[in-house]
Amino acid sequence: MSGDAARSLNPRFPNLDPAVVEGYLQAPAGVVAEIIAGELSLLPRPRRRHARTSSRLGARLAGFDDPREGDPGGWVILDEPEIEFGPKPDVLTPDLAGWRRERCPPGFFGDDEDPTVVPDWVCEVLSPSTARTDRHRKLPIYHREGVGHAWLIDPVAHTLEVFRHTPGGWPLVATFAGAEPVRAEPFEAVALDLAALWAQ
Repeated sequence: MSGDAARSLNPRFPNLDPAVVEGYLQAPAGVVAEIIAGELSLLPRPRRRHARTSSRLGARLAGFDDPREGDPGGWVILDEPEIEFGPKPDVLTPDLAGWRRERCPPGFFGDDEDPTVVPDWVCEVLSPSTARTDRHRKLPIYHREGVGHAWLIDPVAHTLEVFRHTPGGWPLVATFAGAEPVRAEPFEAVALDLAALWAQ
């Protein structure tokens, strides 16, 4: 590697193409920038239906992250965290991600860099522009890195798919649809009102 090329490497991402890193760091505010398998991915920011579903889900899970009397607690749940996976790394932004609180090290909420602790749960809200990337590019990375559960929510089809990590892959353990309250891993301690996710 030439001296000029070496100097162009970002110390945070020394294994990535400098052009990819530059595109990621300089991405405009109107897009979600991710690095997937060494490539830059730029997708539009979520539309209102997508954002509303994600926001309502986060509100329904609040008893796990910010418990009041009688709530289960035990989790840290973040909206759209940028997470570094693996040594290269992949840099992904799930719509929601959760960590069991006992796995959050001191300084987990520092602002210096993105989380590198693998989440215990991720959720992607599907839209026409993101569904293929979420299913076929991001889910394999989440599995490779040992994420415990993944949810895919389709606010148009009104479905919630629940995947559980196993060494051999992502078995689909449940598909919920419609408006009935459901108990979905790993948050089965609380009944989730699906109807609230689809409300306009």
